[in-house]
Amino acid sequence: MDRLSLIAEERKILGKKVKALRRDGKLPAHVFGKGVEGENVIVPSKEFLKTFKEAGQTGLIDLKIGAEKVRPVLVREVQYDPVEGSLIHIDFFQVNLTQKVKVSVPIVLIGEQPGTVKLGEAIVLQTISEVEVEALPTDLVEKIEVDIASLKAIDDAITIAQLQFDRNKLTIAASDEEIVVKLAPAVTAEMEKLMEEQAAETLAAATEVTGEEKAATAEGEVTEGAEGEATKEGETSSEVGEAQPRADEANKSEDSK
Repeated sequence: MDRLSLIAEERKILGKKVKALRRDGKLPAHVFGKGVEGENVIVPSKEFLKTFKEAGQTGLIDLKIGAEKVRPVLVREVQYDPVEGSLIHIDFFQVNLTQKVKVSVPIVLIGEQPGTVKLGEAIVLQTISEVEVEALPTDLVEKIEVDIASLKAIDDAITIAQLQFDRNKLTIAASDEEIVVKLAPAVTAEMEKLMEEQAAETLAAATEVTGEEKAATAEGEVTEGAEGEATKEGETSSEVGEAQPRADEANKSEDSK
């Protein structure tokens, strides 16, 4: 990876006063490293963003502090304001160019989508998005590319052992058999089973509701029938009650005769 450079200045302003630096377009930063003396610096915001876009966290940067001092560094951490999302602080890690360092390198998929994916029969499943590598600072890479065009059938996979990189310079801290990317069914067996279970539960719930509705309807019909019979019986009793006085009157009439 090409060496980039970034101008910095020594920083004496600390604490809450650094807000004034940010308003002036400068970012507070700290340089640290194994066996080296830490140092507080400031860097121009625009220049840092441009450099960071190219270097990421694996690109070596020559941090030029003042007129004489140059410190080879990696961007170790970038802090953002949790509310505004703006940059507020940077940590630079100074490296020894003769000693290996460990960093995380992103894995980027390239190449044309397999035919099975275009047909909707499969999906490209990336199981690893980055790997930790060990290398000299000057041998670090920005990313490791993986061409997915070689994936043809379901369950075809690319492992760590199949990644294309210079193994004489880089060491990956992962098993060779570990899968990086594979072709998986568009609907997996687990998903199908889950969908079947959900459909069965929905059907059972619908059946239960229907059964309850039928039972409620039948109960209503029985109740309604019982009420009807009770009404008829009441009407009959009423008619009998009304007929009895008339019979008594007739008997009285006959007695009077």
